[in-house]
Amino acid sequence: MEPEQGSRRTADADGSGIGGPEVQDNTAYGGAAVTGTFGQACGIHGGARSHTEPAATVRQLLPAPPHFLGRERELGTLRRLVGRLPEAPVLAVISGPAGVGKTALASSWLRGLAQRFPDGQFYADLRGHSASGGPARPAEILAQFLRALGQRQTPQGLGELAALWRSRTAGRRIAVMLDNAVSAGQVRPLLPGTETGLVVVTSRFRLAGLAVDGAFFQQLEVLDTEDTVELLSRRIGSERVRREPEAARQVAALCAGLPLAVCVAAARMAVRPRQPLAAMALALGGEGGLDALRVEGEPAVRAALDASYRLLTPDLALGYRRLGISPVTDFGIRVAAAVCGTGPREADRIVDALAEVNLLEDLGPDPVTGLDRFRFHDLVRAHAGGLAAAHETSDDRRGTARRVVDLYLRTATAAEALLSPSHRTLRRDYASDDDQPPPFTDEAGALAWLDGERLHLMAVLRKAAGLGWDAAVWQLADAMWPLFLRLRPYDLWIEAHTAGLAAARRAGDREGESRMLTSGGTGLRNVGRHAEAVSWFTQAAEAARRERDRVAEAQALHGVGQTHRLAGRLAEARSFFGRALELRERAGYRRGVALTELCLGDVELAEGQPERAREHLSRARAVLLEVRDTHDAARALAHLARAHAGVGDFPLAVRELTRALGEFESSGSVHWQGRVLEMLGETAAERGQDAEARDWYEKSLARYASVSADDVRRLADRLGVADR
Repeated sequence: MEPEQGSRRTADADGSGIGGPEVQDNTAYGGAAVTGTFGQACGIHGGARSHTEPAATVRQLLPAPPHFLGRERELGTLRRLVGRLPEAPVLAVISGPAGVGKTALASSWLRGLAQRFPDGQFYADLRGHSASGGPARPAEILAQFLRALGQRQTPQGLGELAALWRSRTAGRRIAVMLDNAVSAGQVRPLLPGTETGLVVVTSRFRLAGLAVDGAFFQQLEVLDTEDTVELLSRRIGSERVRREPEAARQVAALCAGLPLAVCVAAARMAVRPRQPLAAMALALGGEGGLDALRVEGEPAVRAALDASYRLLTPDLALGYRRLGISPVTDFGIRVAAAVCGTGPREADRIVDALAEVNLLEDLGPDPVTGLDRFRFHDLVRAHAGGLAAAHETSDDRRGTARRVVDLYLRTATAAEALLSPSHRTLRRDYASDDDQPPPFTDEAGALAWLDGERLHLMAVLRKAAGLGWDAAVWQLADAMWPLFLRLRPYDLWIEAHTAGLAAARRAGDREGESRMLTSGGTGLRNVGRHAEAVSWFTQAAEAARRERDRVAEAQALHGVGQTHRLAGRLAEARSFFGRALELRERAGYRRGVALTELCLGDVELAEGQPERAREHLSRARAVLLEVRDTHDAARALAHLARAHAGVGDFPLAVRELTRALGEFESSGSVHWQGRVLEMLGETAAERGQDAEARDWYEKSLARYASVSADDVRRLADRLGVADR
């Protein structure tokens, strides 16, 4: 598929514009404020009506731990905090040593308050102590939250993301849990814009810098001996503890009052009901007992983990080590199978056994596949990774990472084939033979998988870059094209193609370099970095000219034309489109000819030449239908309808726009539904039907709400002008 445009006012998905001033930034909504249920909803200031389309309320909180005790004092303090609402927002910071139960406390508290926050409950792991990939970037988390609210396209840049997040949450009764924070600076951009919300932060650090934000600080200490014994009793059975009370107290003491250590030790004892508790006490005692608490509790947890690890069968021990060095931090059975080098059934057995002994956390079903996902506590992951470093060879560790890279590359390529069948698939270089079937069978499932796995795809791409697998880097960036094209995560788009371009050049791969330049140039163009985009497209054109590749050269020239069109430079756009058209005609590339004709038709419309526009657009529509490019054919039809309006044939324009709207509704292209509804509004306004135009604009605004902040703001301004 040809590279498409972003949500700028003057250019559509292939550079065709619909008039009006260019919008150069992605600031949050401007004059529009989102109200009503989260999702495709908006309210317009200035007297306009509110149009809402319901969306599911966000419910992301972790499950409450089944055996939670010994924190009544802390829970009581935290519960009293909620009394401040709704007069003021609540920000609570729960800090304490690793493994002390900060997440469990926060989850139990928030679960008990779920009814108080009906407008959404959000969760994010900030990965403050992750051994793989480092702490989460605030922009990454904000994009995750906004997608949960139905915002399909998010702006680029932390400031704009934070502003949009505050706008979308203003006045809402929401709860947000930010787990494993590393600093106040990481947390602050994630604070919502509501006065009736609750934010809970967990961290090993006190995060005193959040005091200026009005934070309440709850330091969590280790459990006392009695509570530790009680937790152990609930885990392995009270009768067993009664039989060996001294051994139980010794195990509790050696676990240093850390719930994580108790749970890991108890899980091993629970699956060995005949083993004396004294045996576990002996195993733990080798690490120094209570003295281990002196280093934030980590050695105490390590003692319990070492004891559990020693009891694993060889296949489980191997799986544990390899999962600890996976490039992705949470995973399903498909990834586990790739990591372990086994089939899915065996991988399921391994992760189930590791979860049974509390070495893996079961996160519940994946929203796309419906299958369970798992993750390590960061200390457990570090423990497993340390064992891998000690016991796995360098080749083994690289092999583990490569199998995961290949799995994501294969699956993304399968999604690309479904979602962008006319986008020529370049070669793929796989180092492993494992070829699991993808977890989707249709376009909707493929797009949902790309959306849900976008951060893991980027983590895998970064891992491949770090290990010097250049072909995998640019091929992953290429395979993610439907994600970039349809959901527009511009920060990831540009990062992936910048890395991919460097990798293709290091590998001396001309085909990969050309694709990275044109696809990456599209991303740069869509965020308004026009000079850089022209540079990338020009480099691609020059390389193609050297290789005598007319199709690639035409593609690059077409990209330059699109960039000039988006920047409002119509004469330059016409010139480059003309050169691209000539090359595509000489190469016999009919679909490419049609796409360039579509863009030339748009230029004619912008220059007030609707008759000439109709000629280009009619030819484009016919060819695109012949080659079964239904999406671009619908775009051609929409612009052709506006050309009909330009010559005064308004009834035909309305019929064709209505037809185009139906085609976009069938394909699920929400952004283009909004564009066609806006075109219907413009057509009504040109006929002097102001009330009807307003109705179309409001419908357009509702569609834009989840995909384009720029268009929401622009439509809101247009409606405000109509009010005046």
